[in-house]
Amino acid sequence: MNNRKISNKFRVYHRYLGFFLAGIMAMYAISGIVLIFRNTDAFKIENTIEKKLPRDLSDEQIGKTLKIENFKVDRIEGEKIYFEQGELDRSTGLATYKVKKLPLILENMTKLHKANTTRPLFFLNIIFGLCLLFFVISAFWMFMPSTKIFRKGVFFTIGGIILTLILLFV
Repeated sequence: MNNRKISNKFRVYHRYLGFFLAGIMAMYAISGIVLIFRNTDAFKIENTIEKKLPRDLSDEQIGKTLKIENFKVDRIEGEKIYFEQGELDRSTGLATYKVKKLPLILENMTKLHKANTTRPLFFLNIIFGLCLLFFVISAFWMFMPSTKIFRKGVFFTIGGIILTLILLFV
């Protein structure tokens, strides 16, 4: 098979795989941006939750039951326990507190983005990663090496590699 036929084949594969993966690439782009702000309240919605708890829980058990990380009691006034997110009335067992969470669609996107081998769909991340590697490699077969656009592309590639190295080591 000559170089022109190989180049045309890679163009076709690159094009249709790109169309097929457009949705998931957009999802990874959006969730990547959201993850940059994960240590802030950006994009999060505040919800008030009321939950009935057993009355004899320790402070540590209260935090675990309410699923609040780094739970810490601020103060106790009579039967009421106050903590950063809300309060617990020991006499009734009613906890009223606020949580900030991403909207469901963004939450699901970020979970998929961060998936590891403990999640059932982790293999999709591997397949997507391999598809992105195919895009990187197939880009070099999109144009014949003798063309001006290919040579320009090589210079842009070198620039991108240098930028990547700077980002990794700075």
